[in-house]
Amino acid sequence: MKRNSIRICIVSAILFTLTFMVSCQKKLDSAYLNPNSPVDEPIENIFPGLISNFIVSYSAAGTNYGILPDGIYIGRYLQYWNNYVLTSLGSNGGSQYDEMGGTVGSSDAFGSMWAAFYYGQGQNLNYLVSRGAFEKKWDYVGAARAIRAWGWLELADQYANGIVVKQAFNTSLSTFNYDSISLAYDSCRAACFDALNYLNMPVSGSQFAASDAYFYGGDIQKWKKFTYGLLARSYAYISNKSNYSADSVIKYANLAMTANADNAICRFAGAGPHGSATYNYYGPYRGNIGSLLQSAYIADLMSGRNTGAFNGVQDPRCWYLLREDSSGTFHGVTPGVSASTSLASNQRPFNFWGKGGLSTGAPPTDQARYIFRDTSAFPIMTASEMQFLAAEAYFRKGDKTNALAAYANAISLNFDMLSSNYGANVPTAHLITPISKAAYLANPLIVPVLPTGLTLTAIMLQKYIALYGWGIQETWVDMRRFHYTDTDPMTGKQVYANFIPAGGTLYTANNGKYVYRARPRYNSEYLYDIPSLTSIGATDASGNQVGDYHTIPGWLFE
Repeated sequence: MKRNSIRICIVSAILFTLTFMVSCQKKLDSAYLNPNSPVDEPIENIFPGLISNFIVSYSAAGTNYGILPDGIYIGRYLQYWNNYVLTSLGSNGGSQYDEMGGTVGSSDAFGSMWAAFYYGQGQNLNYLVSRGAFEKKWDYVGAARAIRAWGWLELADQYANGIVVKQAFNTSLSTFNYDSISLAYDSCRAACFDALNYLNMPVSGSQFAASDAYFYGGDIQKWKKFTYGLLARSYAYISNKSNYSADSVIKYANLAMTANADNAICRFAGAGPHGSATYNYYGPYRGNIGSLLQSAYIADLMSGRNTGAFNGVQDPRCWYLLREDSSGTFHGVTPGVSASTSLASNQRPFNFWGKGGLSTGAPPTDQARYIFRDTSAFPIMTASEMQFLAAEAYFRKGDKTNALAAYANAISLNFDMLSSNYGANVPTAHLITPISKAAYLANPLIVPVLPTGLTLTAIMLQKYIALYGWGIQETWVDMRRFHYTDTDPMTGKQVYANFIPAGGTLYTANNGKYVYRARPRYNSEYLYDIPSLTSIGATDASGNQVGDYHTIPGWLFE
């Protein structure tokens, strides 16, 4: 008995000590929160960060993740713009991106979308879905699943087979196996249908509207249209595959936004405690695109100098999308060629912020236009784009009457979006009016009188114009679907009329081939996942980087 009493006393003392220690620890934890331990963060505070990762993110652990930083490079492949200050990289002294080169060495360029998906949204989005379902906040869950669908599609389109799908969020792993683009497309569609299911459930009200202030303002119907738009894209982009369905494209394009009021647009506060993070990434305050000028291809296309499309027609949208030169006309730079040698001084366009003289800065007063202003709203998906998807699908199934109607409507919607939202700093004499819009649409070189006169060239080049500057990733998918230089079966000429990839001078490492993909992000993949990189041809058996990996077309563009 005595021995048992001693044992009981010892156990009691231990339990008292442990209870005291736990109690003290709880008080310490409450008083001094560990910034490195998981915090039960309200999903209302997490959701805005998911939105910011659409375009460019800001966080203490990393910033500049999203489509816009990578868009600077992709835009050069498309000849939306090019670098007029030549660098030491690339053949003939030009930038490798102007020459369709890929990222080299230990650079993290082109890894922004990768980081946005796996890090910026990543587990934050997973937590929001799980916690939101527990709290029955179905609007948050539905919107988050739509964002995940968007991410799967953007990731697959940019990185091809160099993506992680099945093991993406397995926290027990430190290396990951890569999956196919087709699996990411399947995952995108599954997430879309999940999103639509949740968005049809009861909403949480004003809390969601506040969290969604810089995108859709909590409008569930618009979130549904955005989700349908993702489905339309996913079916349109497989035009080279045997399971392409024009009817699926048309169905979802018509369920998506049909009016500019429904456009998916990210907005900027232009003020607040986070400084530059509240400004447009392409605006003068951030200073990221000062060395870029519009390319000759887009300038010629819109000014009527392209002999293969819209020849002789001055597009009224020039004054919104592009910048004039000192003589009041529109010219652009040739990829890989310095503007100081390729253009006469009076033909060198002002930069996107309105500064002339081959300056990389901005004028002292605000002269920027379109999406290049500090607080300009930045489109992610528009009604015009959806109508172009429908026009292409109708055309492919042989219904040219509906194709022509969708095509004309797409152009009209783009005109209306520009005139309603992007007229700032456009000279008064060049503002779009109902008369100038009607005259453009009545021109048979733009909109043919009969459906039989419509061509794929017209559809794709008008879409190229309508998505200028913001739909960079989507236009890159389009150009790769047509392998940059495929011919229009009606005309026997290039769909992208007179487009010369890289201006005729490809980066030496390309071995004469065009660019089709970005490599996975260096700072996550090339530092530890060499076996997976080798499996997709990004590195050789010795772990060395393969110079022309970025030229492999992959499943989507074969």
